[in-house]
Amino acid sequence: MIKDKKSYRVLVMEDNPGDFALVEDFLTEQIFAPVIIHGSSFKEASEILSAADAPFDVILLDLTLADKSGQDLITEMLKVASLCPIIILTGYADIDFSIKSISQGILDYLLKDDLNAATLYKSIIYAIERKKAISELKESEKRYSDLFYLSPQPMWVFDPETFRFVQVNKAALELYGYSEEEFLNMSLMDIQQEEDINMVKELLKKRNIDDRIFKRTFRHSKKSGEIIEVEIYRTPIIINDKSFQSVIAIDVTEKNLYEHKIIKAIIKTQEDERYEIGGELHDNVCQILAASQLFLGMLKESLVPSKMPLFNQCRENISLASDEIRNLSHRLAPAFFDNSTMEEAFRRLFSTFNIGEKLEIVLNFDDAVKEYKLSLEIQLNLYRILQEQLRNILKYAKATLIEVDVLIYDNKLKMRVSDNGAGFNVDTVKGGIGIANMKRRAELFSGKFEIDSSPGNGCFIVISIPLQEQVN
Repeated sequence: MIKDKKSYRVLVMEDNPGDFALVEDFLTEQIFAPVIIHGSSFKEASEILSAADAPFDVILLDLTLADKSGQDLITEMLKVASLCPIIILTGYADIDFSIKSISQGILDYLLKDDLNAATLYKSIIYAIERKKAISELKESEKRYSDLFYLSPQPMWVFDPETFRFVQVNKAALELYGYSEEEFLNMSLMDIQQEEDINMVKELLKKRNIDDRIFKRTFRHSKKSGEIIEVEIYRTPIIINDKSFQSVIAIDVTEKNLYEHKIIKAIIKTQEDERYEIGGELHDNVCQILAASQLFLGMLKESLVPSKMPLFNQCRENISLASDEIRNLSHRLAPAFFDNSTMEEAFRRLFSTFNIGEKLEIVLNFDDAVKEYKLSLEIQLNLYRILQEQLRNILKYAKATLIEVDVLIYDNKLKMRVSDNGAGFNVDTVKGGIGIANMKRRAELFSGKFEIDSSPGNGCFIVISIPLQEQVN
C-alpha cells in the first residue's frame, strides 16, 4: 500500500493508553512518518500547544479527558486551538451532540467502534482541507457554505413551503447522480416514491416547535431509477432571515439489506424449530394420547360401576389434551407447509383461536390471491403477522367481531385485520414488541405496516407488499 509521504504533525488527546495505541497504529498505516504527540488532559493540551515550535496539522480529541469532558472540553479546545482542525474520537453515538459540535467548529465526529485506518486518514484529509477553506472565509454564512459543500455526507437545504432544493452539496450530487443545476430545478417530491409523497407532505406540515432533529428512513429514487434507502436527519436553519430545512441523507441500503438477511436467517431458524416441535407434538405425543385412549377403553369392562365417573373423566381429559396439542401443533407448523393453501391455513388458525366460537371471524380472500404464486416466505410471514394480531385482539381488545381481508390491489398484496374492540392510543404502544415484530416482517419484503386505532373505536392493521419483487 502506498503511504502518504507528506509530513503531518498530529496531536492525539486520549487518556486511554489502549485507544491511543490503536490510533497511532492507524496513523502509521496510512502516513509514512507522522509526528504524533500524545496528551491525556486538557492542561497538557494547553501546554503542548503553547510550547509547540511548529503548528499541528490536526488534533484528534477524545471527549473524556482526565480534567475536562463533553461540551466544556470542546469549548475550551476551540479557544486554545482555534487555527487547528479538531476531530472528535468518541465511543458515544449521539447524532444531536455531533451536529451541535460540528456547528461550533469541530471538523468531524468519529465513533471509535467504527474507526479504521482508511476512515481516520480520510477524515484527517477532509478536516485539514476544510480548515484551510474556513480560515479563508470572513463571513459566517460563507463559512457554513464551505462546510456544507465539503461534507462527505450527502446534504441539501430545501424550502419547506415549496419543497424546492435551494442548496445541495457534492456528496448528494454523487449519490443521486444529478448535476447541481438539475437538483436546484427539482423539489423534494421528485426523489420520493410516489406512494410516499402524501405522507411526506403531511410530515412537513407539522412545524418544528423546537430545535430537535427529525430522523426517519425513506426510499428515494436516483437519476438512474435505482431505489435507495436513506436515513434522513432534518433540522431547521435560518438563511438570510428565512426559514429553511437542512438535511443530512445517509445511504443505508446495503446496511438494511444485510440486516434483512440476518433477520430472515433468524426467522427461518425459528420457523424450522417451530415446525419440528409442532411435528413432534402431532405425530408423537398425539399418538401416545390416542394409544392411551385405546388402552383405557380396554379397561372399561373390568371396572366396577362406582369407578366409571373417574374413567369417563380420564377419557375426557385425554381427549381435551389431544385437541389442545393438535391446535398448538397447527399454530407452530402452519397447514400450508403440507401443500395446503394460505386461505386454509388462515381458517385453521381461526379455529384454534376461536375455541367455543365466542367471536365472529370473517375472512375475505380475493380470488386473485389464490391464483398468484406467492413465495412460501411471504405466506408464512403473513400467517405470523395474523397470528400476532389475533393474539393481541384476544388478549386486549374485548372484541366480538374480527374481519380479515386479503387482496391484490395496485400490484400489491394487502392484508387488513380489523376488530370492533376497545381500541387504544397508537402513540402509547407503537414501541411494543408485537407491533415491532409485525412491522419487521412486512419490511423484509419491502412492504409497509400501518396501524390505526383510538380508544373505543377498535383497531385495524394493514400490510402492503409489492408483488413484482415477490414472485418465485
